[in-house]
Amino acid sequence: MSAQTSRSPAAPSPVARTYLSVFQIAMLTTVTVASLRSLPTMATYGLGSVTLFVAPAILFLVPTALVSAELATTWRGGVYVWVREAMGNRWGFAAIWLQWVQNVVWYPTQLAFIAAAIAFMVGVPGMSNSGLFTAVLILAVYWTATVITMRGGNLFARVSSWGGVIGTLIPALMLIVLGAIWLKSGQPSQVPLNAGAVIPPFTGIASIVLVVSNVLSYAGMEVNAVHVGQLRDPRRGFPKAMVLSLCLILGIFILPTIAIAVPNKDLGFTNGILVAFQNFFEHWDASWMTNVVAAAIAFGALASVISWVAGPSTGLLAAARTGLLPPLLQRRNRHGIQVGILVPQGIIVSLLALMFVLVPNVSNAFIALVDMAAALYLLMYVLMFASAWLLRRHQPGIQRGYRVPAMGFVCSVGFLACLAAFIMAFIPPAGHSAVAPAAYPWLVALVVVVLGIPPLLFYHFRRPAWDVRSPAEKATHSDVIAPDDAAPPPTGTASPGPPGTPDNTPDPQEK
Repeated sequence: MSAQTSRSPAAPSPVARTYLSVFQIAMLTTVTVASLRSLPTMATYGLGSVTLFVAPAILFLVPTALVSAELATTWRGGVYVWVREAMGNRWGFAAIWLQWVQNVVWYPTQLAFIAAAIAFMVGVPGMSNSGLFTAVLILAVYWTATVITMRGGNLFARVSSWGGVIGTLIPALMLIVLGAIWLKSGQPSQVPLNAGAVIPPFTGIASIVLVVSNVLSYAGMEVNAVHVGQLRDPRRGFPKAMVLSLCLILGIFILPTIAIAVPNKDLGFTNGILVAFQNFFEHWDASWMTNVVAAAIAFGALASVISWVAGPSTGLLAAARTGLLPPLLQRRNRHGIQVGILVPQGIIVSLLALMFVLVPNVSNAFIALVDMAAALYLLMYVLMFASAWLLRRHQPGIQRGYRVPAMGFVCSVGFLACLAAFIMAFIPPAGHSAVAPAAYPWLVALVVVVLGIPPLLFYHFRRPAWDVRSPAEKATHSDVIAPDDAAPPPTGTASPGPPGTPDNTPDPQEK
């Protein structure tokens, strides 16, 4: 393939610049992190779930939000650029790869949840047990999310933000109201609601594993930092979005979980949230409302998938365009969207989803794989917190849009929480039966190596011909957000390259 041929598809025609609002970034982050699907699992702990949510929020969610706010208002491009600036291109690429690949294996479980919600929506909950039905819905929903992302502009943000309101915020608020009405009408609570119940019973190492592993319930605060260049005033807007999303996430997780546990604390995992609504509505002879809420929840889950499709793949493109992936994987469409990554990603997800729902007895093993792959995400956070501390120490002269107070302490808390959660990832979770306990840590190590080593191999075998950026892109693009970046460009100006497209700064590792 000639240089002209390889360069052409990677450089789409300029398009009119579109902006995202602070609310849209906040909702993108909220639907990325907060999922109603996981609430029934924590409902079994009743009021004790408050502690199980608050402790990891203090140890991880708050540090992640603070650090992401400083890094995103100083450098465009998300975790790839942040780690690259601190540790070099090799580790920046490794960080964005870890974020991306963990989500590739996560998609089928979230998509299966959407299929279950649609089954409830049409009034035939039993269809969620059909492998064929689930497979068809998974493929339809995922490729719909991918097509929406490929349209470019802020269509994905509009869908995700409205999906977050309709499918996450409103159902969460409904659960709170329904739980309050249940208690107000004199119905009994299945869990103790006295102040002492806030502290869950301590069962040794299992309790420690539960608290630490719950760190990953809050993963994703940094994902939408790749879109910071689409804010009109990123230095002021992104911190506001982080504060708003942090409050919404805690509200979605804590109060609805308690409300679910009031009438029935044992609901299962995949369909648990839908069964919770069904129990409420059947009690008041309003079963038809279950169908309506199921439709809303399906829309909200779709919004979550769209935000994950758009975020990590955008960061991976930024890394790819420095010559770390072959030109075929760097292809962009006329909207500037990374089709060279989204299409192979969609094929991989489709194959995993088909295996997940059509192969007998593979579901438990696949869920175990998702749990194991989560260890990769924790490694990404270890790199992010270490990079934030290094950047503050070695690049103090760069003006930050937002400065984290006590950066060393905040990074240390987040770093240690992630490191502890990574170690705990090698311990089988309670009730796990898909893999023998003795083999579990070895399989986790195998998954970490197999899924984590490709970026290092791509980096080692990279070729100069893979760098298809024009000389102008190499010479003029900067990832540092200048103080005057708050001013919008004149109407009709062309959009710059995708957020996070790196400049030609020498790699510290190559010196």
